[in-house]
Amino acid sequence: RSVDDLVKALGADTGISKSEVSRICQDLDGQLTAFRTRPLDHVRFPYVYLDATYCKARVDHQIVSRAVVIATGITEDGGREVLGVMVGDSETELFWTEFLRHLRERGLTGVRLVIGDHHLGLVKAIRKVMLGAAYQRCRVHFLRNTFAVISKEAGEMVAATIRTIFAQSTADAVRTQLDTVADMLGKQFPKVKEMLLDAKDDLTAFAAFPERHWKKIQSTNPLERINREVKRRTDVVQVFPNDDALLRLVTAVLFELHDEWIAFPRRYLPEGSMDQLYPELPESAPALPNTTNTTAG
Repeated sequence: RSVDDLVKALGADTGISKSEVSRICQDLDGQLTAFRTRPLDHVRFPYVYLDATYCKARVDHQIVSRAVVIATGITEDGGREVLGVMVGDSETELFWTEFLRHLRERGLTGVRLVIGDHHLGLVKAIRKVMLGAAYQRCRVHFLRNTFAVISKEAGEMVAATIRTIFAQSTADAVRTQLDTVADMLGKQFPKVKEMLLDAKDDLTAFAAFPERHWKKIQSTNPLERINREVKRRTDVVQVFPNDDALLRLVTAVLFELHDEWIAFPRRYLPEGSMDQLYPELPESAPALPNTTNTTAG
């Protein structure tokens, strides 16, 4: 069916046969599969971003919403790379575990912080698979979650108050400000106070890292441009015939963006700040534990 659709998209007057289109698709699939499964052991990735966008596809003869989960990473020299993509149910621990283990099996190492939304099962999967890495709950997604428990009129005030947590200059000040904000808002919005205190460790995980990195590791905003481009391209199709067709198009989009980052490299994090993430050990010191074990849990 996807071949028929592509033939129609090319137009009947192009002279391209169905068999030729099929061959083109097979060649493309080979390149995209190679990109999705390429080794990741050429450099360490201290920061990994995870986010999901949702598209329509047919599953068991029904049109359903499918999560497209994308992982990008910051390299130890401050560059960016697309790490992986998978289509499935983003709310299950099994899905996240499979995705993260796939990244590990390809050689992903050196991860110190994973930044993502609070999908069900995500945190459990991180602690099971990403040994030695902390989890930062996306501040932007958290703010959106608070809007669900307050009136629309109070949204701007509550958001501005919560943002003061992330404007502090020291780790201690960040954590203290969260407690202060929780008490302030709790008088009028007890549910928001409960949410803040419950999420304290995850919302303030960024504060354990170099201050020059804070603005870039508090949220999944670095993935926003990618998600916008994915949605722009997938909205043209509207409903995909299956997960494979959806994965093919999204991978092609990511392939283009990844090549752009590699062809026109620029530092995403400032020079001279990355070495703080991997302090050199004296020769007599024991080696850091291997965090690429995929059999944990």
